[in-house]
Amino acid sequence: MAITGSAVTVSEQLTDYPLYSAQAVRYGVAALLLVAGARLAHRVVPWPTVRETGRLFLLAAMGLSLFNIAVVRAVGHAEPAVVGVIVAGVPVLLALGSPLVERRRPPLGVVAAAGIVVVGAILVEGGGRSDGVGIAWAVVAMISEAAFTLLALPVLPRLGPLGVSVHTCWLAALQLALLAVVIDGSANLTMPDGGVVFAVLYLAVVLTAIAFLWWFEAVRLLGGEVAGLYAGVVPIAAAASGLLNGTTTVEIRVLGGTVLAAAGIVAGMRAARGTPAVGTLDRP
Repeated sequence: MAITGSAVTVSEQLTDYPLYSAQAVRYGVAALLLVAGARLAHRVVPWPTVRETGRLFLLAAMGLSLFNIAVVRAVGHAEPAVVGVIVAGVPVLLALGSPLVERRRPPLGVVAAAGIVVVGAILVEGGGRSDGVGIAWAVVAMISEAAFTLLALPVLPRLGPLGVSVHTCWLAALQLALLAVVIDGSANLTMPDGGVVFAVLYLAVVLTAIAFLWWFEAVRLLGGEVAGLYAGVVPIAAAASGLLNGTTTVEIRVLGGTVLAAAGIVAGMRAARGTPAVGTLDRP
């Protein structure tokens, strides 16, 4: 989640480059890297069944392709902080949705802690101007971000973090490549400069190949609702990255939101440890 937040400044390098083309390359490179890494480690990438492939296709379509589209459309009608505030509701969606996917009762302590994390994240993000279209697209982005985890829950036990990451990436690359042909068009493609190449490689290697493996492993070990608490780290990491780059300044609001989000994460972990049905927290 810290990697996701810190990647905001890197993504700014792609604002003037065809979106779908860059994202298709990103996920395609990530899939190749994951497969190559698996071969070097002598690990077999499980192949999904037809039913699992359908779920992974939907995961890639919502959690990756639609999410990217929604964020771009949202910031066209709203300030980034407004979009961030709405997407910050992901911890609550995961706290409620993950147990339902696994046919369990949502742990009330974790749900309450997720609410605290969301309030902290909102304080960090701040606010800004928007219109109805921007808010609607931001809500789509929030739902898509939650779907990235919720749709992975049923396939994680058999495919594992590696299998889910590999198949999600190549499916997303295929989807975005088709969108690139239809929307970007070959006439809009230009030779990328050094900043674009660096951004795509960083997103492919760090934000996708590495971060996906770590995230799905966290979801496998902790459960979706507990891992989801850490989505509150994203705006904090983004603010910290902006501070290091000199694009943001320290504000009491940001510091207060950071403390509140951290308190919510700690409270959620404590509540989860008292709920044996959540994830595998009792596993040594």
